[in-house]
Amino acid sequence: MTLEQLIIGLIRVAGSLPVLRWAFAGALIAIVVDFSDLFFMGVLDLGGLGNYQAFDKWLDIVYMLTFLWVANKWTGPDRKIALALFGFRMIGFIGFELTGNRPILLIFPNVFEFWFVFVAMRKHYWPNYEMSRQRIVRWLLVVLVLKLGQEWVLHGGQYLDSFTLFEAVEAIWDFLVFW
Repeated sequence: MTLEQLIIGLIRVAGSLPVLRWAFAGALIAIVVDFSDLFFMGVLDLGGLGNYQAFDKWLDIVYMLTFLWVANKWTGPDRKIALALFGFRMIGFIGFELTGNRPILLIFPNVFEFWFVFVAMRKHYWPNYEMSRQRIVRWLLVVLVLKLGQEWVLHGGQYLDSFTLFEAVEAIWDFLVFW
């Protein structure tokens, strides 16, 4: 393990912990810290990360386990769906680990993450919002479409693979200035 892996790993683990205290805000922090790898890979030169995709997926398990810990305390469909989506992603994670084939991550998207954020946000801001069967299906479709979009950018098109954080910000800025 390189010093760079150790530093980024510790940052990612620390970024996962706030969800245990503040479900919604903690989830947002964990997701932002997850993407911080782009920044740290661009500024640290302490031995590299080796197989970044495998490294990243193992660290994703850390924040997903904190999400699972919180979701396991929920009741009813919120909990059942969260547990099922976590299991679904674990199938994809194992498939990816066995093959190294990134398209597996498109077949088994991490909908658990977006479902967790949705439920945590709903419980925080709209605790009396009733989740009928029809609303559950609608919200699951929304989070699925959003997550598939993100997974395509990351693993299908692999658009961020060649960017450092600074290059990504510059590209976004150039795009916005163009319009």
